[in-house]
Amino acid sequence: MEQRAPQYDPGVSEPSAARTLVIDLEGGLLRSELLMEALFSSPGHMLARFGAGGRAGMAALTAVLARAEIDYAHLPYDSDVMNRALAARARGAKIYLIADRFAAHAAAIAARLGFDGVVTLADLAAGSVPFDRASVARIEHRKVRRAGLTTWVKALRVHQYAKNTLVFVPALTAHQLSPAALDYALLAFLAFSACASGAYLMNDLLDLAADRQHPSKRHRALAAGDLPISSALSAIPALWLLALAASLCISPLFLGVLGLYLVTTIAYSLVLKRKMLVDIVTLAGLYTLRIVAGAIGVGVVLSEWLLIFSLFVFTSLALIKRFSELSMRESAGLADPSNRDYRVTDLNVIAAMAAASAMNAVTVFSLYVSSSAVTPLYSRPWMLWLLTPLLLYWFGRALMMAHRREMPDDPILYAFRDGPSRIAVAAMICIMLAAI
Repeated sequence: MEQRAPQYDPGVSEPSAARTLVIDLEGGLLRSELLMEALFSSPGHMLARFGAGGRAGMAALTAVLARAEIDYAHLPYDSDVMNRALAARARGAKIYLIADRFAAHAAAIAARLGFDGVVTLADLAAGSVPFDRASVARIEHRKVRRAGLTTWVKALRVHQYAKNTLVFVPALTAHQLSPAALDYALLAFLAFSACASGAYLMNDLLDLAADRQHPSKRHRALAAGDLPISSALSAIPALWLLALAASLCISPLFLGVLGLYLVTTIAYSLVLKRKMLVDIVTLAGLYTLRIVAGAIGVGVVLSEWLLIFSLFVFTSLALIKRFSELSMRESAGLADPSNRDYRVTDLNVIAAMAAASAMNAVTVFSLYVSSSAVTPLYSRPWMLWLLTPLLLYWFGRALMMAHRREMPDDPILYAFRDGPSRIAVAAMICIMLAAI
């Protein structure tokens, strides 16, 4: 009868007599899949190496992944298992990892954590291990983790759906609030939300290494190991198919705009976000595309005033976002970001550009109010002048809060959470309704 190493229940402390602790690397110590970690450690380099090798097949891919440069220090290790391993080490026990693939990566992880080595399940079964099997406790492979609803909500960035309410703006500003128009706007909202969630998952996969070194982004579901990488890979095409179905219910032109949004988002994740100021223009364009799509979905003519105003507004907000990210790094004493082409010393320039773009937005709005374009839409257009001081107040407050390091890195979500900002936005809506 085949002998088995003594099993270990993670809920029970190690036997006091155990002088050796063996831990399953995948499913035990690591809250992720080593194959996926190797693949997404540097996706661009992996594809380049695979293509340069001129070989095909899983064996060639496995060989490339075995040489991947994984950041072992920031992998999502199970804190409970790590604590038990450290407690065992404090009692003088030797610690080995069990890994049946990617031996080099497993050995590097063992060395990084100060463990004594790596064995395979075959080694355990055959007894060819460098320790006495009679004194072994094992932390074995756990059941597959299933991400809960909260984890998925976090990973899909449901809170970011607030940005997609921009698709309603054309209908509101054109006063097209019929049930049919609102139905198409809701479909547009659904399409952009599904498309954006898929893009967020893809972005998080590509940014795994950088996110794990970030003070707050390391808590994202994929970076923390709360959501399996394989689950995210399955969800991305499903979300994009949902977006496609919703778009086809609107119009082919809307689908084209959504496709442009997705292509630009992918280009942003892969390349553009690493280009100084190109990322700012791209973000402003992505926000404005939501408004363009909303106009197409509802079937209204997009006002050039709204388009220009939007570009200046979102350029300012994108700059404030970068300012907040850099100022956070400065306050934490961190180095310049490795995945952005900005330096902490750029803060003053970014702040000046954000303020200038905000004031340009207010100027464009003032010119719109004084133009003849408002007469057909508002019976009391003079009331719209009351929006100007409110816009000045909100932009000024956003800039001040960012300067004081009191704003999270997304000013649009800040507007939904900040009390004075909510009051200012509510006042703007009331003034617009009263002016109709």
